[in-house]
Amino acid sequence: MTDSETGAVTGTKDKDYNVIWFTEQCLSNVLRLETYVQDAERDGDTELAEFFRRAQAESRKGAEQGKALLKERFGRS
Repeated sequence: MTDSETGAVTGTKDKDYNVIWFTEQCLSNVLRLETYVQDAERDGDTELAEFFRRAQAESRKGAEQGKALLKERFGRS
């Protein structure tokens, strides 16, 4: 028996699951960071709000790249 699941249990190969997971995490991060931006703005900390906005933009970029890769690999629109 191996330490990692390779699709026998889930029916999804690790590499496919990994891209799906990455994309979902990026999207989740975008949502979570919105709360952090609002918290910083509420406290008047524009430097921190901008920091979280930049992080949010990077997560959004990762999500878009993941979605494009999934579309390419699975051939759906």
